[in-house]
This record gives sequence, C-alpha cells and structure tokens, in this order.
Amino acid sequence: MIMSSADLNTWREKFSQLADPHILQTEEWGYLKSAFGWKADWIFIQNQPVQILFRLLPLGFKIAYLPKPRLNLNDPGLIKEFDKICRGQKVIFLKIEPDHFEDDGSETAISDKWKVGRAIQPRRTILVDISGSEDQWLERMKQKTRYNIKLAVKKGVSVVESDDLDQFYAMIEETAEREKFGVHTKAYYQKAYQLFAKKDQVALLIASYEGIPLAGLMIFRIGKRAWYFYGASNNLERNRMPTYLLQFEAMRWAKSKGCEIYDLWGIPDEDESTLERDFESRSDGLWGVYRFKRGFGGMVQRSSQAYDRVYNPILYELIRFIQKTRGDLL
Repeated sequence: MIMSSADLNTWREKFSQLADPHILQTEEWGYLKSAFGWKADWIFIQNQPVQILFRLLPLGFKIAYLPKPRLNLNDPGLIKEFDKICRGQKVIFLKIEPDHFEDDGSETAISDKWKVGRAIQPRRTILVDISGSEDQWLERMKQKTRYNIKLAVKKGVSVVESDDLDQFYAMIEETAEREKFGVHTKAYYQKAYQLFAKKDQVALLIASYEGIPLAGLMIFRIGKRAWYFYGASNNLERNRMPTYLLQFEAMRWAKSKGCEIYDLWGIPDEDESTLERDFESRSDGLWGVYRFKRGFGGMVQRSSQAYDRVYNPILYELIRFIQKTRGDLL
C-alpha cells in the first residue's frame, strides 16, 4: 500500500509493532529534521511504516533521504513504489541507507536499479553488548578503561541525569573548538531533547566534580538499542577521567530501559586490523574517538552501503560535484 500522506495514527500503530526499528526512523526524528530544513513524510512501503525525508532545492526540485529502513531493495514492487512517490515530487535522487551490517547475513547483491551512493551516517561503529551483568561489561573492557572508570569514582566524579541544555551546549562549543569539528546549533540539541524526552527515549547525562560540570552526553534509545550520538567535555579536571564514567553510566541507563545493545556511533571507516595498528599514532578525524571508544569492549561493525535511485542524472551529477568541492547537501 502506498500513501502519499499516511494516516499518522495508523502509521504509529504499525511502527510500534516493528521488532527492532532504528531511532532515525522514528516520528520524533522526523519532527527534528523538519525543524531544520527537511520535510518528513510518513508512508507505507511493502506494508511497512517508513519515514522518508525531503529537502527542497531551488526551482522546486527535491532530494529524498531514507535513513535506516529495513527493506528489500531488489524487490521490483518496492522500486515502483518509490518511483511513484519521487517522480511526483521532482526528486532528483532518493538516498537509502539500510539498517543492516555487512556481516549480519542480510547484505545481498543490489540490482543495477541503484547506484552506490555516498554515506551520510557513519559507516563503521562499535556495538557494546549490555545484555549481561555490569561485571560482564567490565570484564570485556580494556584494562585501562576499567581502571579509568574506577579512578573517576575514586576521584569524586559523579554522573546525574539533567535537562540543562545550556550547560551541555557550552561544553559542546568548547569541545568543538578544542577538537576542530563542526556542531549543530543549540536549538538543534534542544529540539532533539524535547522531542524524545516526551517518550523517555533520551537522557542527558552530566559528569561533575564538586558541582562543577566536566562532561556530558546525550543518549537515545528505542527497543533493544541505544545510541550515543552527542558528547562533549570541557578542559577542567580531565585527570579525573569523567568521560569514562559518563559512558559507563550511559550504558547503565540504557540497560535500565531494556536495551541490550549500546551503539557508540562513529569511528574511522577502516578495517579492524588497520584500526588497531594505527590508533596510537593517528589523531586526525575520528582516530582519537576510536582510541577512546575501543576500550569499552564492543564489536566493530560496518553498516551496509548507501544506495541512490537517480531520477535526474544531470542534476544528480551536479550535486555530486558540489558535494566533492563544497560539502554535503544532506
């Protein structure tokens, strides 16, 4: 069934019945992106509730983006459904990033109806199993990480749940300046927190020492999975290792909500042997992030390739050129 504008109550009911949805397919994520340049549409594809995002470009053209669905991209019926939706809205191309990992048995050869596209979300991540006891988590961690978690406790670091987005954003700005990377606006983080807090699907955790905030993170969850999307720290009391305890407490929060997997979300897109060989010598890009995240005892996984369904080849190639020279439009 195809619906150009799905009845939202029906969509919500069907979505709630999905076995293992991704956070980027939630209605709340659609509202978040709709507040910052996108338009979310809730539809049914192959009788499955799907959220698709549209970005309006000049002259009425659009880009369509479908983050983390679980669909059979080789199904001719699915392609026809997408074609009907996208051609009717002057979509230049539709980008899909399936919610699969390369080695989970679901990856198959994709037909020539799709072009290999540029990934928007990080291809590689670390998944931490939090289904067992906390002692089991600690046992799987690197010795130095276990030590730093205990050291943070010993040195008086405490972690509490907070709703102080101003405090968190101040640390984000300090982190961005120190690490030289871009961040969202304060309004973006505020909107994300407000939307997901309504369903108890987000927590803002702040690590402090004697009342002084040192680090913070925002964790999201749905079903059996939780995602560490946003984190920050200032330059105070870093010898007390607040970020290590902060991650451990985030895992505890996720576990308390019924989660079994904690997704650390984003490391260099290199095979594990290269990651382990080079993590001590490199600090560019996400290498410093990997050096930190590897200690929590998770499994390195690589997401499925991104795929594009092209409807306007000339404008598609123009956008690809702009992406290479000026950055991503998505």
